[in-house]
Order: sequence, then C-alpha cells, then structure tokens
Amino acid sequence: MTTIVQREHPVLREIAKAVPLKDIPTQEIKRVIARMCEALALQDDGVAIAAPQIGESLRIFVVSGKIFDKGFEKENYVRDPKNTHPDSVYINPEIIKLSREKKFMAEGCLSVRWLYGDVKRATRATVRAYDEHGNSFERGAGGLLAQIFQHEIDHLDGTLFIDKATNVHETKLDARSK
Repeated sequence: MTTIVQREHPVLREIAKAVPLKDIPTQEIKRVIARMCEALALQDDGVAIAAPQIGESLRIFVVSGKIFDKGFEKENYVRDPKNTHPDSVYINPEIIKLSREKKFMAEGCLSVRWLYGDVKRATRATVRAYDEHGNSFERGAGGLLAQIFQHEIDHLDGTLFIDKATNVHETKLDARSK
C-alpha cells in the first residue's frame, strides 16, 4: 500500500522535477501514476493527489473521477461503481489562465491531516498538461476543479495550502479512524 507523506516530509517543499516527454510512456511513470491512483482511491475525502504526496518529486497530479459523478457534492454521496468517471492524469501541468475573480474556498489536504482553512483562489483556471499517453491537452474549469488545479500545482511548487490559508483549524472526522 502506498503511503501519503505528511507535511514534515522534505519532498513536499521541493519544486518537483518535470517528466521528460520521452519518459511518459515508461513503466516507471506508469507505476508512479498507479501508486497515486491507489493512494487516492483509499481516501474517502480525497479529490486529487500530487506525486510529491507519495514521495515522488515529479510534476504529476491525478484528479479523482468521483468529482464528476452525479451527486458528488451531496453529503450522503456514495460512489456507484457502475456510474463512475475515470481519474484524470496531468503531467507537467501549467496554469495558463486564471480568472481575475477570486474568492475564499475551504481546503484541506491529504498531506496535512486534519487541518482545514480558507484559501483565496481564482474562481476559474485553465491548465495545459500531458496525459498518461503523452498527449498534450488544455482543460478549463470553474469551481472545485479550478481549486484543485491551483492546489495541486502549489504542491508541485513546494507550497502547502496552510502557507496561504486563513482560519486554519483542526477538524476531527470519522475518516480519521479508517
């Protein structure tokens, strides 16, 4: 089982290394992505994970497909394996556009258990990246996905949400016992 490193781990403060394009289809990168997906799938409250969070200083993040599932935002959401979206892989991502409009958004992090706070983020963001097959793509988003883009790219730049957050507080969740 892949361990998610916590905020004291030095890899979380490094600027992650770009993945050479020729390396994207290699077994090594496929294994890293598989470990990321495995670690993310084991976290009920996780919506995305960056490679540094599993101890790999690489510019990769994965967004859980569950954020696109019908009813995800509801409190009683339970993932239906018949109606799921695949996880999305972003290799060497870069934000190419941010909205001028910003607002405070509640955040937590799988590597900063169990702290939560409010971070001022752009309400819309566009990212350019490569997928796990080495295909270049751009994706624009608002709401939660725009927030995820900014949070995960912060990870790749060695920044944790608590570096930017206000109103940081600890919340004890049932998920802690899992």
